[in-house]
Amino acid sequence: MANILISPNKYVQGAGEMKKLGEYAEKYGKKALILITASGFKRIGDIVEGSFAGKEISTVFDYFNGECSKTEINRLIKVAEDNQCDMIIGIGGGKILDTAKAVAYHKSLPVLICPTIASTDAPCSALSVIYTDEGVFEEYLFLPANPNLVLMDTEIVTKSPVRLTVSGMGDALATYFEARACKNNGAATCAGGLATSAAMSLAELCFNTLMEEGIKARLALEAGACTPAVEKVIEANTLLSGIGFESGGLAGAHAIHNGLTVLEECHHMYHGEKVAFGTITQLVLENIPADELEDIITWCIDLGLPVTLKELGVEEITDEKIMAVAAAACAETDTLHNMPFEVTPETVCAAIKAADAYGHYYLGK
Repeated sequence: MANILISPNKYVQGAGEMKKLGEYAEKYGKKALILITASGFKRIGDIVEGSFAGKEISTVFDYFNGECSKTEINRLIKVAEDNQCDMIIGIGGGKILDTAKAVAYHKSLPVLICPTIASTDAPCSALSVIYTDEGVFEEYLFLPANPNLVLMDTEIVTKSPVRLTVSGMGDALATYFEARACKNNGAATCAGGLATSAAMSLAELCFNTLMEEGIKARLALEAGACTPAVEKVIEANTLLSGIGFESGGLAGAHAIHNGLTVLEECHHMYHGEKVAFGTITQLVLENIPADELEDIITWCIDLGLPVTLKELGVEEITDEKIMAVAAAACAETDTLHNMPFEVTPETVCAAIKAADAYGHYYLGK
């Protein structure tokens, strides 16, 4: 099996870059379908529209319905067809960006991705996570190419709720550990081959950046400041984690996240918050040294990431609920089987219980 690394064609990060969106977009076509939420348009619609002033490109805006589901993707394909759009632009968070990528794929159009938050590693990937209309994980849609452009305006991200960037750190936390598990197992990555040394280095850099800059970045964001630590964390959450997970591989943490989606109590939690708990569970499965596990759990606590099922919204914890999560995480098509040892619903159930117990222990210290 070949070693493969994939990445977006171009990644741009800096304050005020959204004002140049029209300049970037006119290189890809003449008419853009811009997918954004109603609240997002209220916040930054003037900036987006202003960026197209005087440019030889027209725009069609459509409001996102909230789920990256087949229903929503098909609806937007028709909007693109009816308006004869020749490019798709997604502006917002992970689900809206995944939807934009899926629509562009089905129409064979270029796609420009403009995150307004740094809450997931979705922007850079050739992957869309498909949910049901009710928000339950359904499948991964692997795409033949990464986005043509990822445009990250750090000024906009800094103004977003701090919890969203912290959630992004929870998502990025999994990157190195999942890539390491895949490498140890010789498992294929989302890029369709084995991990390159470059991908592993980026995944490890992602982890080291989070450990070194994460708490500083959270404190700066709470003060409304975009500092070098914030810039580094935004890059880690978006670019380093995006390339690291895709060309390094997914394993236990994201599969356990997918399992947690079967519990309605968890639906209000952000993707990265559930992934953070999934990471702790994966590390329990691996039985890493106690001091290393303590470092990860206390880092999560210091950031405000959930380390117990109760913090994820599960007030009444039963064996049946935990086994349902474990069984869903162990689905034949999910990535838990990329772990370098056999996993079963029973062992995953035990790891979830233990991770929850460790979380309570360190919260009580």
